[in-house]
Amino acid sequence: MPAPAGWQYKPRRALWDHKAVRAGALIMLLALCGLVILALVREQTGTEGFLVGLGLAVLPVPLLVAAFRWMDRVEPKPWRNLVFAFAWGACAATLLAILANGYATKWLLTTVDVAQRADADAWGATFVAPVVEESAKAAAVLLLFLYRRRDFNGIVDGVVIAGITATGFAFTENILYLGNAFANDQSFGYSGLGSTAATFFIRVVMSPFAHPLFTSMTGLGFGIAATLAPHRRVRRFLVPLAALLTAMVLHGVWNGSATLPPLGFLAVYGLFMVPVFGVLTWLAIWSRQNELRTIRVHLPAYQAAGWLTPPEPIALSSMRARGIARDLARRTGGPTAARAVAEYISFATSLAFLRQRAYRGTAGRDFTAREQELLHHLWQRKQVAQPALAHASAAVPRPFTPIPPGSWPGLSTGWPQGPSQYR
Repeated sequence: MPAPAGWQYKPRRALWDHKAVRAGALIMLLALCGLVILALVREQTGTEGFLVGLGLAVLPVPLLVAAFRWMDRVEPKPWRNLVFAFAWGACAATLLAILANGYATKWLLTTVDVAQRADADAWGATFVAPVVEESAKAAAVLLLFLYRRRDFNGIVDGVVIAGITATGFAFTENILYLGNAFANDQSFGYSGLGSTAATFFIRVVMSPFAHPLFTSMTGLGFGIAATLAPHRRVRRFLVPLAALLTAMVLHGVWNGSATLPPLGFLAVYGLFMVPVFGVLTWLAIWSRQNELRTIRVHLPAYQAAGWLTPPEPIALSSMRARGIARDLARRTGGPTAARAVAEYISFATSLAFLRQRAYRGTAGRDFTAREQELLHHLWQRKQVAQPALAHASAAVPRPFTPIPPGSWPGLSTGWPQGPSQYR
């Protein structure tokens, strides 16, 4: 199909291709951190302890990753971003935390009174570790916020990236704690492995969400900052900073509770940590539903211009309808058709969020080019996707009231007001 007059579309390059040197350096850095952290953990736990710790620490990882992926299903993040976040948490952030925490503990031991040295570890865990560890994990969120801004639209994006980063961090930390517990059991001849079992229960069964909960506060702050207009520079700086401080406080309260008697620890867990986790879970679910509302509200502009058919905003704003459309395409056209529908859904979702940013005044300078690019991809896949979505919208009826066209800003300058020329 020939392009319309004035068509200036340029295909997107693969992620990080235009910054290959920077990407290569980052991969090398993460690989080096991974090798160093592997050596440090194995040195502390021994080979047998490392293997046991690894086998136990990996158990909660699939569940946590699946939870964050479910949260991210409306507009899934590129897998490269998620791999980077997990690798940063598991390698770079953990290495920085081990080195900084060790240095801080030694400094405390050499500066406090002899009578108070027994409390140095507790002070380090309560006041030093939260600052070091949350700052190290926040670096991954900051890097993606700055250099992958296109994929960072709001609260859900921030929480998902922060949660995946913290999951990687907790994974490596759990290997260390569980491996040390197993080594201690072996050295003292504990046939029942009581220390290992207790550590596993507290860290893997009772509180696998601890690190993701803390760091999600930081992600929440960056997510809010992503919705603010560029001229709100003070707020865009202060909101993530306040969120990071909140993460540090939560982390400090949790670490400090470990020094309390068992009833005190359980009180902090049940009366503080669990409610905070519940509130964050509710907020994440609400934000996910709000993303679907964004699609339902912002896509009718393209329907009015002729790019989308009337049933599509309804179908695209329902997770059930999306699944029905993909399944129908798979049954009628095979995996290729199902992939085309999935890509169509992804591009349409990105288009809705792009439109939302433009409506708020937070769209970047590449808004026009990005809008044209997304419309181009939709047009290429419409023959397969639109019938499937029309069928899905009929199967999942939803009330739908589009915003009056007069309240919408016009489509991008230089782009035809509808696809009539795109023949």
